[in-house]
Amino acid sequence: MSKSSQLQQGMAMLIATFHKYSGKEGDKLTLSKGELQDLLKNEMADIFGKTTDKTALDKIFKDLDANADGSVDFQEYITLVACITMLCNEFFTQK
Repeated sequence: MSKSSQLQQGMAMLIATFHKYSGKEGDKLTLSKGELQDLLKNEMADIFGKTTDKTALDKIFKDLDANADGSVDFQEYITLVACITMLCNEFFTQK
């Protein structure tokens, strides 16, 4: 059995992290606002801080909920992670 590449391991971690938080409140395939807040607080605290500002959290949630269905699905979550990754890359590659 071959060992997974770092990229495959990263993809598996993204999937596992989403499912660690999804489904605690309702649909197991989406993140509610509370689940998203827990994910941001626990997994991205260095970037988002404590996300206790309700207005900021509401804006993040609204911006992520592209289809306006009141939840964040996996594609919307991956879009967030990809955008943050791009911003981090730009920050570290600026000369």
